[in-house]
Amino acid sequence: MKLFRNKRRWAVLLLIVLVVLFALRPGANGLRKRIVTSISMALGRKVEVQWVKIRLLPQPGFDLENFVVYDDPSFSAEPMLRSYEVTATLRLRSLLRGRAEIGRLSLKEPSLNLVRNEQGRWNLASLIERAAQTPAAPTGRTRPESRPVFPYIEADTGRINVRIGAEKKPYALTDADFGLWLESENQWGMRLRAVPVRTDFNLTDTGMLDVSGTWLRSRNLAETPLKVSLQWTRAQLGQATKLFYGVDKGWRGEITVSTVLAGTPANLQVNMQTALQDFRRYDIVPTTSLRLAMTCNATYSSAEHTISQVLCVAPVGRGMLTAQGRIVAPTGPRSYDLHFSANDVPIQSIAALARRAKKDLPQDLTAAGTLDGDFSLQTSTAGSLLCSGKGETTGFRLRSDNTNTELALDSVPFELLPASTSENVKQKTSSAMHAPSESIGSIGPFNIMLGKGHVMSVHGTVHRAGYSLSMSGAAEIKRLLQAAQTLGVHAPPPIADGNAKLNLQLAGSWSGFAAPNVTGTAQLTSVRIETRGLNGPLQLDSANLLLSDSKVQVSRLRADGGGAKWVGALSFPRRCTSISACPINFDLQADSIAFDRLHSWVIPQPQKRPWYRFLAPSTPAGPPILLSLNAAGKLSAGHFMVRGISASKVSASVHLQDGKLKLSGLDGDVFGGKHDGSWEADLAATPPTYSGSGTFEDISLEQVAQAMHDGWISGTGGATYEFASHGSTTQALLTNAALRLDFDARSGEFPHIHLAEGDAPLRAKRFTGRLTLHDGSFHIEQGKLQTAAGLYLVSGTASFGQKLDVLFVRAGAHGLNITGTLSAPRVLPASDTRAALKP
Repeated sequence: MKLFRNKRRWAVLLLIVLVVLFALRPGANGLRKRIVTSISMALGRKVEVQWVKIRLLPQPGFDLENFVVYDDPSFSAEPMLRSYEVTATLRLRSLLRGRAEIGRLSLKEPSLNLVRNEQGRWNLASLIERAAQTPAAPTGRTRPESRPVFPYIEADTGRINVRIGAEKKPYALTDADFGLWLESENQWGMRLRAVPVRTDFNLTDTGMLDVSGTWLRSRNLAETPLKVSLQWTRAQLGQATKLFYGVDKGWRGEITVSTVLAGTPANLQVNMQTALQDFRRYDIVPTTSLRLAMTCNATYSSAEHTISQVLCVAPVGRGMLTAQGRIVAPTGPRSYDLHFSANDVPIQSIAALARRAKKDLPQDLTAAGTLDGDFSLQTSTAGSLLCSGKGETTGFRLRSDNTNTELALDSVPFELLPASTSENVKQKTSSAMHAPSESIGSIGPFNIMLGKGHVMSVHGTVHRAGYSLSMSGAAEIKRLLQAAQTLGVHAPPPIADGNAKLNLQLAGSWSGFAAPNVTGTAQLTSVRIETRGLNGPLQLDSANLLLSDSKVQVSRLRADGGGAKWVGALSFPRRCTSISACPINFDLQADSIAFDRLHSWVIPQPQKRPWYRFLAPSTPAGPPILLSLNAAGKLSAGHFMVRGISASKVSASVHLQDGKLKLSGLDGDVFGGKHDGSWEADLAATPPTYSGSGTFEDISLEQVAQAMHDGWISGTGGATYEFASHGSTTQALLTNAALRLDFDARSGEFPHIHLAEGDAPLRAKRFTGRLTLHDGSFHIEQGKLQTAAGLYLVSGTASFGQKLDVLFVRAGAHGLNITGTLSAPRVLPASDTRAALKP
């Protein structure tokens, strides 16, 4: 029992000692100098360690704090390696033999600076060469021997920075896990797993970089045999472009790069396989998947700083894209000698790629034909790039059922030319194309059939910044608009049909995603336009279009619409987001305008449906076009007709926006006199509202009577008026109308009114007063009628049916009451019920 208690005490004591040893790490600064000296001699670099602690558990070793390895001053004054915590674990077997060997060296969150000097040498090169010359046993060696065993060196969540000369690059590797060991007597091994980043941007999806490799001992790094495998996976294309170029180029997809390096740096064989899955533009969501792949083989020489024997192959359907040649000084300044070829490449594959790179292309776009070509890219002795070569399509056709288009392009030649001959390209193109002097290639010429007997000739140039195309010839407008939509060029819906003679220039940029800009001229003839919101077509007899960078100008316009023939000009800006945001300026003249026909053309009236379709949902005709237009300009007409009233030489300044119509300076000849006024209409209101004011001068009252189909008055006069109404039909406008008219008539005669039996018709030297309209009736107020017999005060009412109830009162005499109608009035003494009817 006592023995059992003694063992129990010893066990508890041993446990306490182990816990204390595990928790406490005795200082060993006495060994710090020896450790620093040993590491410094092994690396050939100045080393600093702020603090050293001994650790016994879980395995004997040392904890080094603030571990710093300085760089060779010829490379950088900054530390090459810094780690705030390093653990050096001792090999237990070496302790049993009375020696202290480090079995594992673990660096936590280290920071490594890779520096390349102006001579192109890296700061790690001397360390690798020094390690190769240091006698050491392989890391996994367990048999005791005189040589020390090389430790397993590892780094956890580290960071690797890059410096080229004095410039610190923004490129870095983070979350780096690193391992280095001596695999066999003469072979080293390493592994690296890290995330590539840029220090000046917040990047999230740059993928994962995995590197593993081996190399043999060698006194010279350039002659060191090695084999390295590198894989870059799960990188998002937009973030990758931002990583390399500093900006997201707008492309999407997942990149996979697998590279194997074998040989020596002086003669290194490179095999690379690259794949891009689901390639697309950032704002395009394709319905199918697309994978792009390429395999490249090359030889790299560090001594000559050259990539030679380049051979890249990319299968495309039944065809093949290849590139071969050499690149001198790939890290700059580069010099190229490359040859590219395309053999039997299906244009359908190019179209599939274009649908993911070019917005507004139809999703059902299909292509037929093949592409072949040979090109070269070389650097001249002066350092400029020289491109040359030519190619051609065969049986090239484009088809889209969505746009109802099939384009037969067949043979389209294209050519790349050195800069010295680019001026020849410039001379071949239209002068309006402004082909840049740095043109490096040409396209065409080739023809496109856009309607029976209508041929468009196309020729273009390619330069470093973008491209330019010149198109001239004749085309059916509907086919032209359909072809534009098929090719992804912004164009209005093909609601027009007719013919056009065109001279257009199309220019675009390679960078960004701006739509190509179309400029030039067009002559339109016999064009019929069907526009939603108009109750009938617009027929263009002829018009000239000038498309500049900023606006569209239409001149020599001759058109039929709304029962009128129009001539004139208009203009509107380019690239409007909507029709309401596109202000139109115009100057239009019409021969004759009938208000009723024009009103029903621009504001369609609701139509009755057959009784048997009462269960079917109604289909809206769309808002009237006047509610969408934003227009201002001058409108004039030789004649203007509204409900039997005719005016001539009518003109007005028009402003229309958000359904609000304003007519100012509304002038015209009417009833033999002049009219001047301003009218307004709110067509967006429900129901539409109308108001206005104006004056009449020197009008013929006889013509007014004729417009009312009864000669009930003659003479001359003038008036000022104000009116307001609302309604969607003419009857509703009359019912809801409110009018105030101050009139002044002179030398007038009322042929149907005889104040007494046997008297001549009533004649007035002057008749003034106010006529108001409300509640469906006219009211005469403040009327004064001057006759040879004296002055009458006139008041009363009149209806739309011309029924009268008017009172004539003269001082010192009985009043007269006029009833009946304008054509058959009854005159009665105001106090007598007898009536005298005068025809």
